[in-house]
Amino acid sequence: MARPRRIVLVRHGESEGNVDDTVYEREPDHALRLTETGLRQAEETGERLRELFGQETVSVYVSPYRRTHETLRAFRLPPEQVRVREEPRLREQDWGNWQERDDVRLQKAYRDAYGHFFYRFAQGESGADVYDRVGAFLESLYRSFEAPDHPPNVLLVTHGLTMRLFCMRWFHWTVADFESLSNPGNAETRTLLLDEDGRYRLDRPFERWRTPEPYGPTG
Repeated sequence: MARPRRIVLVRHGESEGNVDDTVYEREPDHALRLTETGLRQAEETGERLRELFGQETVSVYVSPYRRTHETLRAFRLPPEQVRVREEPRLREQDWGNWQERDDVRLQKAYRDAYGHFFYRFAQGESGADVYDRVGAFLESLYRSFEAPDHPPNVLLVTHGLTMRLFCMRWFHWTVADFESLSNPGNAETRTLLLDEDGRYRLDRPFERWRTPEPYGPTG
């Protein structure tokens, strides 16, 4: 099994929805674009990624949203080094189709009180739903490692919540751990590094905004 040395997770750059939540009343979430700031963020991250990967090949999986595709394009990775696949299971948490601003704000308040993992948006998904599809994607990713010529790098261009849930699934974090963590910033990365002992470690933690409050012992 040719396991990659690096699995890099990247959140998209700043999008229209990150700066103006009224845009959801006019545009579907998947169609939102990067702002000028978001484009610059993605370009800066791209410089670091090109330096990190060097001449090595990269297997890229990108969420089907416009802002993730625009982020990936801004990385300017050499086409001869990458294999790009659109992966719908890495999409943003579904909040419903057309969203009314005040209703979304109310539901976000409910989610904060109920818990980000378990709360399900009306006509949308819960964090638990996203966890399940991320888990299904991981099974496909594991199978891809069986190819003897698998690239030494994997790059996932996705969304903040999806990044946290990917790491939760990979490292077997508890729901309490997940609930205590904040999303990464726009165009921020987290990298899973393969150590000599055959295990992966996270290059840096997610910010923790509170102490985990588990219901019982785990491990």
